[in-house]
Amino acid sequence: MIEFYLNGQPQKLDQTDPNLSILDWLRTKMRLCGTKEGCASGDCGACTVLLGSLDAQDQWQYVAMNSCIGLVGALHGKHLVTVDALQQEPAHPVQTAMVECNGSQCGFCTPGIVMSLVGLHQQVAGAGSSANAHQLMEALAGNLCRCTGYRPIVEAGARTLVDSVQQWDGNALFSPAASAEFKAASQQAAVLQDEAGNCFTAPLSLADLRAQLAANPQARLVAGSTDLALEITQQLKTLPQLISVEQVAELRALEQDEKNLTIGSALRYIEFGPLLTQYWPAFAPMLERLGSLQIRNRATLGGNIGNASPIGDMPPPLIALGAEVQLDGADGSRWLALEDFFLDYKKTALQPGEFIRAVRVAKPAANERLFIYKISKRLDDDISAVLAAFWLRLDGEQIADCRLAYGGMAGIPKRAPAAEAALRGQRFAEPAVKAAAAALAQDFTPMSDVRASAAYRQQVAGNLLLRALYEYRAPTSGGAALMVTDYA
Repeated sequence: MIEFYLNGQPQKLDQTDPNLSILDWLRTKMRLCGTKEGCASGDCGACTVLLGSLDAQDQWQYVAMNSCIGLVGALHGKHLVTVDALQQEPAHPVQTAMVECNGSQCGFCTPGIVMSLVGLHQQVAGAGSSANAHQLMEALAGNLCRCTGYRPIVEAGARTLVDSVQQWDGNALFSPAASAEFKAASQQAAVLQDEAGNCFTAPLSLADLRAQLAANPQARLVAGSTDLALEITQQLKTLPQLISVEQVAELRALEQDEKNLTIGSALRYIEFGPLLTQYWPAFAPMLERLGSLQIRNRATLGGNIGNASPIGDMPPPLIALGAEVQLDGADGSRWLALEDFFLDYKKTALQPGEFIRAVRVAKPAANERLFIYKISKRLDDDISAVLAAFWLRLDGEQIADCRLAYGGMAGIPKRAPAAEAALRGQRFAEPAVKAAAAALAQDFTPMSDVRASAAYRQQVAGNLLLRALYEYRAPTSGGAALMVTDYA
C-alpha cells in the first residue's frame, strides 16, 4: 500500500498497476483532466504537477515534475498538487497575471505552464523573496507552448515572480497537516501490486535492497523514472517487477573529505548539483541544460550512469575527472573506475544482483582545469549530439597530464587516448591542440544519425579542443568551461 495526499486530501492505493503513470492515474482513475498529455516522454511540460515532500521541520517543500513519466508508486509519502486545485477564489496570482498578460491561449499547454510558475512562486514566496529573470526562464524552459506565446507568458511570470511576489490567500492548499499516522505510514516500505502480479516495492535500507535484488535479479531499479518510464509510455512495455531506490538512505548520502566528494546514486540533480559545482564550476551551465527543471527535480546520478546511454550528459565529465563508481550487491561493494564501467552499447560491468551505490569525484587542485561543452540543436531540454569534457593538469603552460572524454562519438562514453598522448607533455598552445584534434581520428569512428553526421561530429570534437584553448587564454574565463550550442 502507498499513502499520500492529492490536492490536500489523503489517499491510499493498494491493488494498482505499478506501471501506471501519475498522469494516467489522475486522468483515468480520479477524472482530474486539467493535467494534459502532450508527449508522454517528459519533453513538453503540459503534464507538469507539483510534488511535495516533508522536510525535517515537517514543512512541505515542492518541486515541479513531469507526471507523464512519474510512476504512481513515487507518490508514497508525498503531496501531489495539480492545476485542478487552483479553481477557487481568489485566483492564484500566476493565473491572474496569465489572463491579464494574454499568456493563456489554447489551454492545452497552459496548465503545465501555470504549474511551473506556481511552483516557482511557492518556492520564492515561502522564502520571503522574489525570483530573478534567470530563475524564471529556468522554470519555463521545460514547457513548450504550441501557440508560440512565450512573450506574454514570460511577462506574466515577471509580473508575479520578479517585479513583485504577491501572497495567495489559498496557500493552505500547500500545507495540509500531516497526521502522525500519515508520517508513520510514509516511513514504511511502499508496496504496490495488481491482480496480474506486477509489483512495485520501495525498500528502506541497503540491506533490504540487496536482499530484494538478490531474490529478483531481473527486477528493474527505478528512481526518478525519467528514462525508465519511456519503456512504458513509448514502447508500451509492462515492467513486471520494479524496485525503487528512492527511500534507501544509504543511496541518498552526500559526503566529502579533504580529497573527494562522494555522491549517493539516488540523489537528485537539484540535491547534489550545488555542491558539485562549488568545486567544479564547469558543471553549472551543463547541469542547467541537462533535461529541464522538471527532469532535474526527479532524475538521479545513478540513473544517468546506469542507463549507459552513449549520449548521457554526466559520464563524459565524470570520466574526465577520473571518477569512480561504487557497485554494491549481496556479496558486498566494490569500487571501479567509471571509464571501465561501460563495456559496450547499453552494456555495463554490473553483475546480476548489483546496483550503483555511489560515485566518487576528486576535488580540484589549484593547477587543474575542467572544460565541458554540450553541442545540441536546441539550448534547453535537448539531447547532446556531442558532449566533450577535458581535464587538464598544468605545469605553467605545459600540460602535465590530461583526460579527454566524449559522449556521442562511440557506442559508449569514452576517453580519447591518442589525442591525450598528443597533448601530454606539450605546451598548451595551438600546435599541440591541432595535433590532438587530428589524433581524434584514431580514437573515434562516429556514426551519423538524426542529431548529427559522422563528419560533423568528428569536426566539432576537434574544434572543441581549440575552444578550450581560447577560453583558457581569455582573461575572463579563469579556465572554467562555457557551454555552447551548435546546429548540426
